[in-house]
Amino acid sequence: MMRPNLGLLLVVSLMAAGQLWAQSAPLPVKPPKKQKEVDTQTLPLPPGPPSAVIAEASRLVFSISPLSAKGLLTQQVHDALKALDRANGGATFVKLRAFVAGTGDMRRVATIVAEEFSDKKMPLPAVTTIQVGALPMVGAQVMIESISIQKNDKKTLNPDGLAFFPAQRVSELEASAKSQDAVMVQVTCFMGDLTQVDTARAAITSSFPGAAANFVQLTRLAVESGMSCEGVGRLQKPGKSSAKLVFTATQMAFQDTDQDLRLAYGRLGRVLETMRTSYSGTQLLSIYSLNPPTAEKAAALAPEFLGASTRPAESTLIVEGLPSLDATVAIELVAAAP
Repeated sequence: MMRPNLGLLLVVSLMAAGQLWAQSAPLPVKPPKKQKEVDTQTLPLPPGPPSAVIAEASRLVFSISPLSAKGLLTQQVHDALKALDRANGGATFVKLRAFVAGTGDMRRVATIVAEEFSDKKMPLPAVTTIQVGALPMVGAQVMIESISIQKNDKKTLNPDGLAFFPAQRVSELEASAKSQDAVMVQVTCFMGDLTQVDTARAAITSSFPGAAANFVQLTRLAVESGMSCEGVGRLQKPGKSSAKLVFTATQMAFQDTDQDLRLAYGRLGRVLETMRTSYSGTQLLSIYSLNPPTAEKAAALAPEFLGASTRPAESTLIVEGLPSLDATVAIELVAAAP
């Protein structure tokens, strides 16, 4: 009788056990194929409004948006822009100046302008935004003044050019317009008390018939009582106005030192250089400040940049707020283009 081969039996047993384990073990699961991540689409931000725009003085149109108490600031800005667009028949806008009242974020104004004009493939205007104390309608949060370019198929409105007048008393504004032989086309009046707006409107209509009139309370607590008005006049004789004008947005200073104010003037000067003009061509200088001492300091530095021989119209206005929380002064101007 043959002895069993123990080595062979061991091998056979191991093979059998391995086969049984292979049959009972779960099949390996392949990891799922990694899907390629879909690239997220990032929409480009619309360009910001330009620092300055140049336009022919003879074809400029001045308009004021109607007041509305419907909705909050964003809706009112959209409605104001639509109203101005309709009133100007789709003309090209050069400059917008927005007076914002209430608690809305006034920085939204420039953003909305950029978005709306970019969507419509329209050139962007320069934008100035100022926070004021109140507007002459309960619930109204914005009023926008516009300067646009008249279409070429219409009769030229300002063949002899334009004159710009700083904020002053109505009687003084009337005398200034008469001395330059100008017919007022737009008047903006700054009031300490809007309860008298109806009386003020009647006075402006009597003094400047046909002019678009705007009334604003610059601060909630009036710095000065009474009313001062600035305006734009259509010249009636040739030879006194530049053929082209540059309209800038504001440049801000963020402290009240001379150095900080000079930086704002310097930035504005560089903007003028990009438009191939300079401070020497300034026709209207507007200074917006949160307090009288800083406004006076900014005005006192102006001749350093304008030059001794340049005497433009100058409006210095104390306002409720500026587009930057840290800003103390904002400066803008209208200048003759070469």
